[in-house]
Amino acid sequence: MTDLPVARVLVDSPLPQLDQLFDYRIPERLAHAALRGVRVRVPLRSGGRIAQGWIVELAERSEYRGELSEVDDVVSEVPALMPEVWRLARAAADRAAGNASDILRIAIPPRYVRAEKAWRSAESDPGPLPETPAPIDGYAPGRVQQGIAAGERMSLAADARPVRLDSGAWVGGWARTVAQAAAHALAHDRSTVVAVPDYRDQEQLESALAESVDPRRVVRTDARQTGPARYRAFLDATADAARVVIGNRSTVYAPAARLGLIVVVDDGDGLHSEPLAPGVHSRDAALIRQEQSEAALLFVAHSRSVEVQRLVELGWVHDVPLRRGGRPRVVLTEQQAAPESGGARIPSAAWREAQAAVAEGPVLVQVARPGHTPMLVCDRCREPARCSTCSGALVVPRAGGAAACVLCGTAATAWRCGVCDGTKLRAAVVGATRTAEELGRAFPRSRVVVSDGDRPLLRVRAEPQLVVATRGAEPIADGGYRAVLLLDGERMLLRESLRVAEDCLRWWSNAAALAAPGSPVFLVGVGGALGTALATWRQAAWAAEELETRRTLRFPPAVRMASVVSAHDRLAAALERTGAIDGVDVLGPTPIEEGLERAIVRFGYGAGAEVAQRLKGEAIRAATERRRPVAGRRPGRPPVVRVRMDDPDLP
Repeated sequence: MTDLPVARVLVDSPLPQLDQLFDYRIPERLAHAALRGVRVRVPLRSGGRIAQGWIVELAERSEYRGELSEVDDVVSEVPALMPEVWRLARAAADRAAGNASDILRIAIPPRYVRAEKAWRSAESDPGPLPETPAPIDGYAPGRVQQGIAAGERMSLAADARPVRLDSGAWVGGWARTVAQAAAHALAHDRSTVVAVPDYRDQEQLESALAESVDPRRVVRTDARQTGPARYRAFLDATADAARVVIGNRSTVYAPAARLGLIVVVDDGDGLHSEPLAPGVHSRDAALIRQEQSEAALLFVAHSRSVEVQRLVELGWVHDVPLRRGGRPRVVLTEQQAAPESGGARIPSAAWREAQAAVAEGPVLVQVARPGHTPMLVCDRCREPARCSTCSGALVVPRAGGAAACVLCGTAATAWRCGVCDGTKLRAAVVGATRTAEELGRAFPRSRVVVSDGDRPLLRVRAEPQLVVATRGAEPIADGGYRAVLLLDGERMLLRESLRVAEDCLRWWSNAAALAAPGSPVFLVGVGGALGTALATWRQAAWAAEELETRRTLRFPPAVRMASVVSAHDRLAAALERTGAIDGVDVLGPTPIEEGLERAIVRFGYGAGAEVAQRLKGEAIRAATERRRPVAGRRPGRPPVVRVRMDDPDLP
């Protein structure tokens, strides 16, 4: 036991065995700087290494009976790890069978000394709080405001129409709704954290917030910012003033004084899924943080995700329908066997509407893929065309270009089909660039622009033009589009994924919401329940039916799934320990690469904590296992157990 001040430190390391608090003695020279939440350097007993970490707690004495090592140095005297962020990171990591330090690496940006010094020397003036925020439009009077004040969890159907702000800028109706909700929380001196899919949504939200919130109260964290700018914004969020923090998926971990509202916009978007370990979805992190902070939580989307639908049916999230607002006029068309000449795969009815609409303003054409011809097949047997050198897919990368391999770049000269010996190629998928070329010939007097991942557009003016955009890259148009054509629906549905129908409904709904009130939206080639859900604008009802189907099949989110990857013997031991839990069943294992196999563990939500704990225990056991080297042989690869809870890549 020691009577000296003790720092309990989380070491910044991906090793699972180090995911715990270690006690260090604070030397007198650092007593003034070693505060809770600061970055420190601490020694590790193995090899005399120095590692960085965070002081999570301070204590008068340690329960460790041996001699404590000293904190080596304090990296920064600014507490960057707030207590509420630590609680969130710890709980989210435990749920995902991961390390808290991995989450903190996502939540807290790297330190920049100059930015920190400038922030410490600057005088902070966050500006006044809103006095009388505008009512939140479109819902039952006072319903959303009362829910925010009561710390309620709500699912809001977004207003499906573009709106004009007082500044003259046009934004989606959802952006104004979120801005009004944030203003109500801020008026009570409570902070708001908003997570949106990408920077284009941030642009709209920031414009909407400017109507009712002082810009000094808005903190934007954006991956497009420079490192110093992002770190400075993070430090602003750690201050005691109530603010509105907006950003991408990592924003759910942002510090916020007196948090009163958490908003997740379009949670079904794949950009909300964190690719870095331990892979916690922003929706799950937001739910944990809401429960810890008792702040209100809003899920805002045009098309409700199946995960949120499950929470609504459980009564954990309350459904708040849209009582007053725009609803697109969606028209379902049957795919024509012979499209109108020059119509670029557009059926006759949609073709005529597009001709009339483009004379008045912008027309949006949504396509499945970027590029010119992103997929070629054999003209005789329709087998996908493969490179004779590396078996990569053959594509036409640009207009006027020749077919070549997407992997090695080898030109497809003297190509021959390996199935039927055919020698001719044909396009199986037409990309945005080729669609723009076809429309340019069909509409010779109209301007045609392309918006995709390589050439993203944020907005277009209210002038006659055809806007060809890949799914998710549609710019907002001033006044809304005069017509929207949703092409390649059948091709989008061909993707092999459990979520393909849900994703398509969301892509189409978001594009349809960009149409001007009363303007037609044509969904080409898709009917059935999915097309009907879009045409009637009843996405929540479709989500309920989809959830019931997944319950029958025991697919997520009716149950949870975890993927476990390891060598055969190690994997068998892990599955034996987790399989003993009630309600757990195992699919597999199947080989995935040399020496490694993958199994899928399926379990109910009630067993989640125990499954995560046991799988993490197996990962720690594998990481700490020591094997004797065999004389004359090189040491083999150390055993590994990779765990991904709620793996989004599972089919």
